Amino acid sequence: MKTTTVKPTTVKPTTVKPTTVNRTGTRTMVCVGMLAAISTVLMLFEFPLPFIAPGFYELDFSEMPILIGAFAFGPMAGVMTELVKILLNLVVNGTDTAFVGEFANFVIGCSFLIPAALIYKKKKSRRSAVIGLAAGTVAMAAVGVIINAYVLLPAYSKAFGMPMEVFIEMGTAINPAINGVWAFVLLAVAPFNLIKGALVSVLTILLYKHISPILKGTR
Repeated sequence: MKTTTVKPTTVKPTTVKPTTVNRTGTRTMVCVGMLAAISTVLMLFEFPLPFIAPGFYELDFSEMPILIGAFAFGPMAGVMTELVKILLNLVVNGTDTAFVGEFANFVIGCSFLIPAALIYKKKKSRRSAVIGLAAGTVAMAAVGVIINAYVLLPAYSKAFGMPMEVFIEMGTAINPAINGVWAFVLLAVAPFNLIKGALVSVLTILLYKHISPILKGTR
């Protein structure tokens, strides 16, 4: 009586070609550099919100390209774009605060993009983008309060040779309820960052779906 033996079949594991990985990594790096350059240019177009905060707080839309990159390639790509933007701005404009202001801006920018990108990465939908950007806006406002109170305002005070009271008086001229550092950051800086986050978020949502296929090379 003959017995039939079934030879075990071996399943070859699927592998990603190194060239594909290299191309993806190269595209990401190129896009990081390009988006950082666009962000640096956008930093040149600033405008104040005189009804909210003193004139030395100026709003720009430089975070918008960074958020688009973070949505397209992940939070780490967003952090790298933020870092390159800060470095490019240092090359163009230098520093007045011995790099303290630039470091603080990097931290505040990351506090905006990281929550937004992480939430969007978990589920890529318009709803997730809105929730992520809202969370990022709140996080940026909260971190901005702490950074301004403990880092930025003291750094600017030292850099420009002005006592902290001068900044408080600028805030009081806008809002009489501002009578100290914490009142300043809560009643001027926090609303400023909330407005900035909301405006940048709206632009990001409107533009992302149109720009992401170009960044990923699918159009």
